[in-house]
Amino acid sequence: MDERTGPDGYFLTLAHHRLREQVRHFAESRIGPHVAEMECSRQVEQDLARLIARQGWIGVTVGRRYGGLGLGHLAKTLIVEELSRVSGAMGAMAQASQLGVAKILHFGSGEQKRRWLPGIAEGACLPTIAVTEPDSGGHVAGMAATAVRDGDSYLLNGRKVFVGNSHVGDVHGVVVRTGPGSRGMSAFLVEADRPGCVLGEHRPAMGLHGFSFGELVFRDCRVPAANLLGGEGSGLQVAYSSSVLYGRPNLTAVALGIHRALVEETMAFAARQTRYGAALSEVGAVRQKLGEMQSRLMTAKLAAYHAVHLLDRGLACDAELMNAKLINVELALDSARSAMEVHAACGLSADRPVERYLRDAFHIFAPAGTSEVQRLRLAEEGLGESRTPWSVRLGDRVRCDVRSSVGGERLVTAF
Repeated sequence: MDERTGPDGYFLTLAHHRLREQVRHFAESRIGPHVAEMECSRQVEQDLARLIARQGWIGVTVGRRYGGLGLGHLAKTLIVEELSRVSGAMGAMAQASQLGVAKILHFGSGEQKRRWLPGIAEGACLPTIAVTEPDSGGHVAGMAATAVRDGDSYLLNGRKVFVGNSHVGDVHGVVVRTGPGSRGMSAFLVEADRPGCVLGEHRPAMGLHGFSFGELVFRDCRVPAANLLGGEGSGLQVAYSSSVLYGRPNLTAVALGIHRALVEETMAFAARQTRYGAALSEVGAVRQKLGEMQSRLMTAKLAAYHAVHLLDRGLACDAELMNAKLINVELALDSARSAMEVHAACGLSADRPVERYLRDAFHIFAPAGTSEVQRLRLAEEGLGESRTPWSVRLGDRVRCDVRSSVGGERLVTAF
């Protein structure tokens, strides 16, 4: 039988489809029952985060020599998409830790990889990445947090905000200033329990209830020089490459999962509701909205899968990753509005999931670059002003031999 079957056959093998089924079953049976409580409590869901990690999915792009699944970025997209379809919060949790994996895979020394990756792969260690600061936002080069060399260690001082998985992370990839200018930033692996690393209070936001994206404060936090990633001056590269090659496709997958849930819920609602003696879906204006939502979802999925398909092969795809993030966020938000319009007053009720999908979707707009940032970078691409893509510079570190790595039984996980 040709393994390229099914509606996504060009991109997905039968093993990919099996992986999707596994994650979907897990999400519906193990995460779904907790969604209402997460929405009510608005607290960080520690237990589910750890349960997801124990499936081995955080290590989906980690090579098998370090205990990972070695399945690549398309498989990662499927995992995050299916988790997000049931819970945007838990999809965000999975993507944030996989984003934390990037810095070690891209810039970690052999010793650092041996120390951290096996624990990440087995779900015993959840990594994060901490770059954003209150006064600089997405302007990475404007950061003020510092690291000063003191013998065989560094003293870190400063604040980081919007740290994904701040309250469940075990090791933070922190980018701070070690000198002036864009070449004066460096990245460190900082254990969450290291003295001087202070976790801010969890503050629930509009959506993604159960997920944490909080504040870290460093007060003379002493970090061994051995925890430096890629040498002094590599911080900007760590931040940018992680954002482009992991952050954008990861958040694309969250948006895609939420978008899929929006479409499925709205189709089902319109089919079962009656107006004028027929199904709501038969009303012309409603049917137009449903068709538009389906078209948006198909377009968004194609952009998402195409981009990571290229990434797995180590091909130039920075522009495709930017475009996928732009399209998936914008189209998911468009469909969220359409879903609310189809549901009308019913959509305003917390008893129905559509208002949660809308709130969660708005959270995906800013991280790894707003839509305006993506458009600016795409304009540079069109004008021939872009630099050598990160997908080319780090091609040997992101490439995945999909045919050999997705065909075995490693896809089977126990939960």
